Amino acid sequence: MNPLQLDFTKAFGPAADERLEAIRPEAEKSLRTLYEGTGAGNDFLGWLHLPSSITDTQLTDIEQTAERLRACQAVVVIGIGGSYLGARAVIEALTDSFDALRTGADRTHPVILYAGNQIGEDYLSELCDLLRGRDFGIINISKSGTTTEPAIAFRILRSLLEENVGAAAAKERIVAVTDRARGALRTLADREGYKTYVIPDDVGGRYSVLTPVGLLPIAVAGIDIRALVRGAVEMERAVGPDVPFDRNPALRYAAARQALYREGKKIEILANFHPKLHYVGEWWKQLYGESEGKDHRGLFPAAVDLTTDLHSMGQWIQQGERTIFETVVSIDSPERTLSVPTDADNLDGLNYLAGRRVDEINKMAELGTRLAHASGGVPNIRVSIPRLTADHLGRLLYFFEAACGISGYLSGVNPFDQPGVEAYKSNMFALLDKPGFEAESRAIRAQLG
Repeated sequence: MNPLQLDFTKAFGPAADERLEAIRPEAEKSLRTLYEGTGAGNDFLGWLHLPSSITDTQLTDIEQTAERLRACQAVVVIGIGGSYLGARAVIEALTDSFDALRTGADRTHPVILYAGNQIGEDYLSELCDLLRGRDFGIINISKSGTTTEPAIAFRILRSLLEENVGAAAAKERIVAVTDRARGALRTLADREGYKTYVIPDDVGGRYSVLTPVGLLPIAVAGIDIRALVRGAVEMERAVGPDVPFDRNPALRYAAARQALYREGKKIEILANFHPKLHYVGEWWKQLYGESEGKDHRGLFPAAVDLTTDLHSMGQWIQQGERTIFETVVSIDSPERTLSVPTDADNLDGLNYLAGRRVDEINKMAELGTRLAHASGGVPNIRVSIPRLTADHLGRLLYFFEAACGISGYLSGVNPFDQPGVEAYKSNMFALLDKPGFEAESRAIRAQLG
């Protein structure tokens, strides 16, 4: 049995099998399109068999580089979108929630920091204040080396690192993850002698978590990348074209979300009841938003952390416009044990919970929420894994990737391009008078008056 389980009962009721069966022929056709490489974007299918293609030699090399970087007090991961979200999702999920506050013997790896995912002057200034005078490392992730947000961050942080430790020593603390042969970062890395890793040409950023883009930062954080890859390999085998519809979780999830979309559910909310999954939601939003939001179609992906957001977004979900459904990611068993104590005064009225584990209470909150939302007109699909460990997380990430490819073809779009991302860049370059954008600069300034 696949450790990852799906529950459609709160989405389709007792007729779940019949509802899914209706869309099955289209879903299976989309699956074949994906695996036979006959659809749009088929030059970006390198992720499809990526887990099983990763060699022991590749993992050993990444682990050795990670071990060298772990000598630093902090390591800054520079990247935007898929160049950092996958790594951050895994790191936040599998490290201590208060890791950044641990010091001395409690620390087994550097503090992992992030830059280049926005253009915030205060953020970058505060990061420089923190790192000034410290021994830190940089993992710079950019295929071109010219993407504005990470390029600004790298220019600033490289200068600071050289100021801290000297130009020669800085070279030993910088790793570039970039194109095999082209681009500004490749040119700089070759000139300076940085350790480098290649972003495969046929793997888009949002599918890159199991390339060095994700694996190197994850390894620096002390996480078992072999277990992560092992879980992904198992899921790769569990969702392939030879797996029957009734046993293929990625195919069934893709079919279910498209069935709901066609019934007028235009927004999918990824909900979790485990705070460590926040960045899994952020990674998932990019994966599905960039893959499906094209040609004026596609589910709008949103994410909530529950029960936290039940006290903010909960009202809207329960009684707002009925254009939404939820996918609830659930962890069967926590890694720690904590029970509610008895209190003699019982002023808070919680003695009825005394002796019960916190996770039991959380699970009842989850079930109660799913029941309330379903009865309020919000269908919900439950995706569960046994524990929040590297191998189970590897399964979950690959499951979502495979389902995304199938679902994109089901909705009639190319799941592997993102032409709309360029629109803001052209306007920004024109407003900043970037060389080569003179005509655009004149046009946009005339538009602004």
